[in-house]
Amino acid sequence: MLAVLFSVLACVAVVLSAVEWAWKLGVLTLLLGQIIWQLTQLLRLQQPTQRRGLRCTANGWQVWDAQRGWQSVQLRADSMAIPALVLLRYRSADQWFYRTLLVGTDSLPADSYRRLRVRLKFSRQRWRAVR
Repeated sequence: MLAVLFSVLACVAVVLSAVEWAWKLGVLTLLLGQIIWQLTQLLRLQQPTQRRGLRCTANGWQVWDAQRGWQSVQLRADSMAIPALVLLRYRSADQWFYRTLLVGTDSLPADSYRRLRVRLKFSRQRWRAVR
């Protein structure tokens, strides 16, 4: 919601700026498109298909959503782990495209977060196909 507020403030700044009206109209159109996109993303966070869980089992990593429960996922090579944040790129067996999950330090138990970071950095089998 904070991003929407900043976008609205950017619209006010554009309106008050000393730029030609054609430039203002173009920038305002882009900003209004961004606001609409941000609001749809906020609404989508409440959908049952939203990924809300992550766990590591003997079969590999799994994500959870309310619609289908726990699903095994295949991690992508461009997933990244730094101490404060993990950018997890994955796909399910039934999907063609990859999804992204941002995992903060406080969103997983410390042990699971450490295992995720270690696996992303050092595991040779992290990119294996989903069974």
